[in-house]
Amino acid sequence: MNILALDLGTSSVRGLVLDPEAVPRPGALARRKVRVTVDDDGAGTLDAPTYLACLAECLDELAAGGHLRDVGLVATSAQWHSVLPVDRAGEPLGPVLTWLDTRPEPPAGATGPADGAAFHRRTGTWWHRCYWSVRLPWLRGRASTPPARFLGLAEYVLGGLLDAAPMSVSQASGTGLLDLRTLTWDAEACELAAAGPGQLPELAGDGWRGRLRPEHARRWPQLAEAAWAAPVGDGAASNVGSGAVDPGRAAVTVGTSSAVRLVQAVPAGAELPPLPDRLWRYRVDHDHVVTGAAYSSGGNLFAWADRELRLPRGAALARIPRGGGVAADPHFGGDRPPGHAPAGSGGLGGLSFGTDAVDILAGLMSGVCRLVAADLVELESTVGGPVEVVLGGGAVEASAWWRESFADVLAPRRVYHHPDPEVGATGAARVALGRLDAAVPLVAIGRTDEPPSPTPSGQRHPRYPS
Repeated sequence: MNILALDLGTSSVRGLVLDPEAVPRPGALARRKVRVTVDDDGAGTLDAPTYLACLAECLDELAAGGHLRDVGLVATSAQWHSVLPVDRAGEPLGPVLTWLDTRPEPPAGATGPADGAAFHRRTGTWWHRCYWSVRLPWLRGRASTPPARFLGLAEYVLGGLLDAAPMSVSQASGTGLLDLRTLTWDAEACELAAAGPGQLPELAGDGWRGRLRPEHARRWPQLAEAAWAAPVGDGAASNVGSGAVDPGRAAVTVGTSSAVRLVQAVPAGAELPPLPDRLWRYRVDHDHVVTGAAYSSGGNLFAWADRELRLPRGAALARIPRGGGVAADPHFGGDRPPGHAPAGSGGLGGLSFGTDAVDILAGLMSGVCRLVAADLVELESTVGGPVEVVLGGGAVEASAWWRESFADVLAPRRVYHHPDPEVGATGAARVALGRLDAAVPLVAIGRTDEPPSPTPSGQRHPRYPS
């Protein structure tokens, strides 16, 4: 049985076919870029019908290449926090708000949870613009037509393809409305969101599976009998794909954005571990939680610098010390929760007439490393000591300098790299298979103050070639 893994990302939608061990099949990848509409007022939105059309194009491409044969399971990694207002027929009443959107504000006069600490422990979140407790009232206040229901991007996309598309507990945890212990909608959070019966998605049970609608089964007959697993939040999927699935190993993933996260086994109904004030907690599935911190800056910093600073081609970063560059605050997209800094909060310092584009890029990349290092200390407090770190994601896969900067900034911890840019999709497949603890090959990254060590046979050393 092959596995079709979908990645519903912010900058692209991708589909790839994996073998029964969740290893990508050569050449079986289709990708479509998607356009996030951003504005100086903090907007960060996607067009839902266009996004669904892009996914359909990916499936068409894979089918035309003969890659969908023998697919028996479809797994999905999907971005957390998105929300879409829809009418009674399920048609969008506006664009999808992504995690990038910093515009939502609480209603005038609203005071938030009665006990903020208890709310944080139950839901793993805060009363914050990133979550539906603030987003739903804000969307209602701007709507010309009152929304009948609210969906995440994953529920809209899969709802257009499947016989049913309930919300997974992983996706529901990213709304900030889920009680992480009982795996039911939290009464106080729903009251803050003014979300009544029928306005929130149905929650998927443990082991839920969906099927293609008949009209789509005719379009993609190779998938007619495939079972579709409930989506996994992209951050949780990336941890699993990186092999960071136990309390002794954290994952640092840098894709469009960045995050540091740690997975623990906590079945539904079990007591939740302590949660520091600065960290969020979501669900991987019914049996695991993921705790961490996230940042609005990652590979999007490189994309901005490449576009606006006209970066030179080649290994220009090689002349900059690892972790070096100008003093930089990488909060270009504002704060992720619990912070409230708006979009446009980034900054550069220490510039001179000798400063060039590469100095600025290096400073921004190093700034992300330092943000991660500070929150990793908080994360380690939940497990009582230092952890190993696995780097993953397309942005660090593309930059050896960034990987080694992380190794230097995170010293003396041992840092590894999982050289697979599709860690989210492969992680979602492992969750769907119930194989979270399957071994993942890693490459050790040495710090710049360490002497070179022999590289194990069959593994490439990631040191920057120049």
